[in-house]
Amino acid sequence: MDKLMDTPWFLRLTALFLAIVMFVSVNKAEEDNAVGDAQDVIRDIPVDVFYDNENLVVTGVPEKVDMAIDGPRNMVQSTKLLKDFTLKVDLRDLPLGRHIVEIKSENISEKLRVRIDPATVEVVIEEKITQTFRVDPELNERLLAEDFHVDRIDVVPKTIEVTGAKSVIESISFVKASVTGEKGINKSFEQQAGVRVLDRDLTKLNVTIVPEQVTVKVEVTEYNKEVPLVLRSRGVPSTGVSVDTITAEEKMIRLSGPRKVLDLIQEFNIDVDVSEVQGQGTLDVELKKPKGVTHMSLDKIEVKIEATVSESETDSDTDIEVEEAAPDVPADGEEVATKEFYDIPITVKGLDKKFVSSFVKPEAGLVALTVTAKQNVIDELEKSDFTVYIDATETIAEGEKILLVSVEGPPDVNWKLSDDEVTMHIELA
Repeated sequence: MDKLMDTPWFLRLTALFLAIVMFVSVNKAEEDNAVGDAQDVIRDIPVDVFYDNENLVVTGVPEKVDMAIDGPRNMVQSTKLLKDFTLKVDLRDLPLGRHIVEIKSENISEKLRVRIDPATVEVVIEEKITQTFRVDPELNERLLAEDFHVDRIDVVPKTIEVTGAKSVIESISFVKASVTGEKGINKSFEQQAGVRVLDRDLTKLNVTIVPEQVTVKVEVTEYNKEVPLVLRSRGVPSTGVSVDTITAEEKMIRLSGPRKVLDLIQEFNIDVDVSEVQGQGTLDVELKKPKGVTHMSLDKIEVKIEATVSESETDSDTDIEVEEAAPDVPADGEEVATKEFYDIPITVKGLDKKFVSSFVKPEAGLVALTVTAKQNVIDELEKSDFTVYIDATETIAEGEKILLVSVEGPPDVNWKLSDDEVTMHIELA
């Protein structure tokens, strides 16, 4: 036996036998691997959709799906690795409307079994339309600094074109361009902003927007308000001049500043000094800025003065009269007399019915009236011949108001009041 094992032929035969055994074992393993006992899942496979994308819009097709395959192991592995297949949905022969369609595979070996998830989808084929919409710019005003507000906000371009399915375009409720920034904005600025197309529930819609961005211009100004101008006569005119009216073309003024300051200002009082008035004419009055106000729309105004000038018997020069205008007493040589009426009530005219008023000064709302006229006229005069009143027509807010006192009386009578103005307290009824 030992001699047989030592012979060269025995060694050759043994080597050949071992080679055959190994060959058979390898082939057997390969055959086992090739049997359909392997399966796998390929995820996130893109789906190609075929339709007339120039004129139609398709919704309902998922962008990606999963696909399970099983079959010969080597084919499963190569298919997953190479991904040389496609998944598609062909809608070219379908009409407008809703359809259930199958997702099909191409270029996959017939030896593999394929399961696509989902296998079918519900699609909607609609007409594609383009429509023009106005863009509404917006800014969260909580970003503004205290006492500042948006005076104006514009967008360029003002309109954009939106393309999409007809039903989607018809559901558009808002087209917004929102600007952002850090809190404390106190100056004007401009910013590029993306356009958002939303339905009535503020859901963003899947559409094509041209252009996708617009320029928003925001003008920011300090808090301001308009209040009426109130002219008040100050000073004593010279003898012989009676100031009838003082007026100005400007009726309102715009003030800027902190809200807590401006909310206390309901009107802008202007004192007009009439002590130098020589007759009818105009005065330039400088406006004083109230404390806390940062800016005024007017620095000065032109005041027109209507006045009556009377001739003095003892002096040929024209003097300025002190009291309110009333018809002059003719200088025909007839005796002139003076008479005083006391405790004449002041009537309030023109006050809005939503307000009630009370007198602060004079407290009782009573004045004295000194009248001058010819003796025969004076003898006939009674207190009831005169109406003393204030005009509160321009009073638009609560608070204390200083108002001029006016008189209505008979002709050919001059008069002088104990109080040319009164202080009123106005409050809501």
